[in-house]
Amino acid sequence: MERRLAALFAADVEAYSRLMEEDEAATFETLTAHRAILDGFIAEHRGRIANTAGDSVLAEFPSAIDAVTCALRAQEALASANDKLPETRRLQFRVGVHVGDVMVKGGDLFGDGVNIAARLQALSRPGGICLSATAQEYVRKALPVIFEDLGPQRVKNIDEPIRAFAVRATQGQGTPARVPSGKEILRADRPAVAVLPFTNMGDPDQAYFSDGITEDIITELARFRELLVIARNSSFSFRGKDVDVREVGRALNVDYVVEGSVRRAGDRVRITAQLINAASGAHLWAERYDRSFEDVFAIQDEIARGVVATVARRIEEETEAVARRRPPQDMRAYDLFLQGHRLTDVFTDDGQARARAFFERARDLDPTFARAYTGLAFSYLNQAAEEGVGLPRERDPNRIEARRLVEQALTVDPTEPRVQSTAGYVFLTWREFDRAERHLNLAQAMNPNDATIQIFWAWAQACLGNPAKGLMAAELARRLNPRYPQWYNYYQARTLFFLRRYEDVVAQLQYRITGEPTVHRRDMLLLSAAFGLLGQAEPARRCAGWFLESVRDAWRGDPNAGPPEYIDWFVDTSYLRLPEDEALLREGLRLAGLPA
Repeated sequence: MERRLAALFAADVEAYSRLMEEDEAATFETLTAHRAILDGFIAEHRGRIANTAGDSVLAEFPSAIDAVTCALRAQEALASANDKLPETRRLQFRVGVHVGDVMVKGGDLFGDGVNIAARLQALSRPGGICLSATAQEYVRKALPVIFEDLGPQRVKNIDEPIRAFAVRATQGQGTPARVPSGKEILRADRPAVAVLPFTNMGDPDQAYFSDGITEDIITELARFRELLVIARNSSFSFRGKDVDVREVGRALNVDYVVEGSVRRAGDRVRITAQLINAASGAHLWAERYDRSFEDVFAIQDEIARGVVATVARRIEEETEAVARRRPPQDMRAYDLFLQGHRLTDVFTDDGQARARAFFERARDLDPTFARAYTGLAFSYLNQAAEEGVGLPRERDPNRIEARRLVEQALTVDPTEPRVQSTAGYVFLTWREFDRAERHLNLAQAMNPNDATIQIFWAWAQACLGNPAKGLMAAELARRLNPRYPQWYNYYQARTLFFLRRYEDVVAQLQYRITGEPTVHRRDMLLLSAAFGLLGQAEPARRCAGWFLESVRDAWRGDPNAGPPEYIDWFVDTSYLRLPEDEALLREGLRLAGLPA
């Protein structure tokens, strides 16, 4: 008999025996329909039904997050199905989730873990979900739901009391909890803050420095889990505009605004900062710092602490200390990094070359400055995207160099979240799935408020076979960065595609067709597959044609290659871990007329 640790999901219908006695045929018909819904969600979330009898179901999942997400989505769908039935025919499941040791024999599950899951199910409200403390610990930071602590519960045939948590209903007592939207996820219990670009009060050529200071303050604030911090390019959309902070609050849906100024003269810097209530316009906190340039990181830390102390009332000292990056030993390296970072979104050969030159100078000045390595790594990845179409990754010098650089960054400073995130991104492009997942999960845990980390993590989940979790993270990234760049759309569309929401994929990416479609190869590839799976042959063929045209012009691989090789290369560089996901993509491409 095999033993293993499993996330256990137990479900049972409330008052099933009474309902069968009242109307056996109607109850059985409803149960059959409801079980089809429930079984479908269990399969979608990688669950396996182990034991089943009549109205009860026992399933195991590879993770507690999968089990609870399945329960949330299933209860929402079952409630919707009940709404269409007469009240006398409605069935409500109770669900219990536990993580524990089980024995497996012939596919069935036995042991205390199974018994505890069943007892938790009995503690649940009809249409609700009840978790053990063990399961709740796994999911409490990963899922956007509210838990009600039911305390220790004495249950039949279990010696020790079980501490139980109910997933609190969002629409009133007894109503099944639903998966909130991205906006609801983030506005539930955290005040939101936007940091406007600090005004450069000195030499106009020093604007990059005030921008860099602002971005680093955003980064420092984002490390505090008490706050929701809006991403840089959303708050920077107000640069140079004479706007009332109340307007900023409405536009970005934030509670507080931080603004300030920077004046740099030689080796001295003066920074002012103030925190404003976005609803009333009242000034809550202000400070001025006159320091040596060498103290700039200490100033950033003081500003972040002042804001957090004022808004959230407390600081997670230990988490913040572990996650905080190490400042560069040579402040000139930091200055060069800021100049290069300002150019990273300039996607021209000249812009990328200048950014790389700044990053290289920063690294050469201070080999311990990890962000110089990550800046260079993305520079080489950008170059690979343009110059490496068709090249095997093992023969692409740009991909090889990007990998070497992130290995160095991890050696220099593994406590920097962006180092972990960049490493995960690069390893995913090498199809090293387990290693990529580990680094991206570390980055997300270190800084859950970083929109860039969240959108990378979302894209990775689509690659790794977890599109539902990826979609939640993509919505989170959009909330953190309401004025997000267009490339967010492709990453979110990937999650939608593997959730088989093809119409949403088209809605997300169709704007690319009206511009220069041949510039966006991967968008056209995904659109052609989505149109193909929707049975819309004409737009599928058009997108496929644009895809082939753009690849022919950019191809650097085997000169004798043609469309079949183009497809193979792009499917390989879609970085899909699961064979069934690759099969789905190829099916859509075949339906679009491509030789997939």
